[in-house]
Amino acid sequence: MEQRIGSSSQPLEGAGFDPAFIPGLTSPASGRKEDAKATTDTEPRDTAPEETAPEAEPEAEAVPDGPVFEASDRRARIVADHRGVRLSLDDQECEFRWDEIGAVETETARFGKRYTVTVHTPDSRWYPIEVEAPSRGSFAEWDTALDEVLDAYFEDGETPDAEDDAQDDVKGDAEAEAEADDKDKDAGDDGKTAAE
Repeated sequence: MEQRIGSSSQPLEGAGFDPAFIPGLTSPASGRKEDAKATTDTEPRDTAPEETAPEAEPEAEAVPDGPVFEASDRRARIVADHRGVRLSLDDQECEFRWDEIGAVETETARFGKRYTVTVHTPDSRWYPIEVEAPSRGSFAEWDTALDEVLDAYFEDGETPDAEDDAQDDVKGDAEAEAEADDKDKDAGDDGKTAAE
């Protein structure tokens, strides 16, 4: 006598098990799979190679040869480059363009290996993120790399014209002070001659 191993019942079919099943119009899901296999096996295949249009490659963004700062650990990641600053923690990400940033602040833990970068926006909001460094010696390297990026891309609210104006103001103030000193000396000399 032969014995079957396994279930002897047939799989259930119908709307209760396949929401797309419509009696008389569609075959059950299990039957559709078998029908699909049968039609693909019996259809003649075209042996001639199909011509496909070359896919347009997305234009690669021109990346300047400027400095890039990147620090990451198993959960967090910080990237600062020509586009701005990007912060990632687990599955959460945020990106700040340079014109959206008011200040970037770094802080190191007194104990441990936590390196904190905080991005401040002009509307008084701040976004801190902590990265665990491989060693405390990484802090100095990261500070240097981040400073290079900030010096290259981050404008402190001053344009080159504003810097020139500020330098002109300093020169003008120095000249005004020199003239005032000369007048004081002249007044002092006049007082001496009158007393003699």
